[in-house]
Amino acid sequence: MSTARFDRITALRAKLRGGQPSVGSWLQIPSPDVAELVASGGFDWVAIDTEHGAASRHQLPDLMRAIELQGALPLVRVSHPDPRPCQQALDAGAGGVVVPRIEDAATLREIVAGCQWPPAGRRGVGFSRANLFGKHFEAYKEEAEQPLIVAQVESKNAVDNIESLIAVEGVDAVMIGPYDLSASLGLTGEIGHARVQDAVASVVRACQKSGMASGIHVVQPDAKLLASAIDAGHRFIAFGVDAVFISSVAVNPRRNA
Repeated sequence: MSTARFDRITALRAKLRGGQPSVGSWLQIPSPDVAELVASGGFDWVAIDTEHGAASRHQLPDLMRAIELQGALPLVRVSHPDPRPCQQALDAGAGGVVVPRIEDAATLREIVAGCQWPPAGRRGVGFSRANLFGKHFEAYKEEAEQPLIVAQVESKNAVDNIESLIAVEGVDAVMIGPYDLSASLGLTGEIGHARVQDAVASVVRACQKSGMASGIHVVQPDAKLLASAIDAGHRFIAFGVDAVFISSVAVNPRRNA
């Protein structure tokens, strides 16, 4: 027996491994109403951003319920590259985690192990919201051994180490953080700069060679930018973010009248 959440994980994993693009979105405002609205847009997944967003640990369950209500898979971008926030997010009911600032394979292996129940890994086993506090303990075992794990490549060091990163077992996708990457190259915010784009392209090439799905965040909700990301070879794509969705249309058309 599998959970509905694990069925969504399995479907998303199959899409990524089959070379098909998966489009999700990003949530920074800790409102279940906003989460439900974003998830209703037909996205495969919605990632709650606890690195730069405002959501706290106790708010995660309500946000995830709202996302799941609309048929999307709830993910969490954890605050830092460490197994502890990953376990907390997964215990709260996330189908997977997006882990920022990954620099080397050793750290990534530790995080993967910390996300998985034994015998696959070393994550602590117990009752939690993810298994309805024990009511679905048996059904959750399979999911707990193989949650979705996305490593974020956000620095020159990570780009240099990309081949070893994508060789880590248990990683489903590598997602490029263009803004942090631009900063590590001394070009903060200049994500269109040739050096930044060359670094991004090198990650995509390495991923395509190994069969790993690469991803990126298309921050501005523009269909042409999304199509360009897919054409560039990305398969795990975050489209927009709740705050940008709102601010892009929350403008008085007569403000200069």
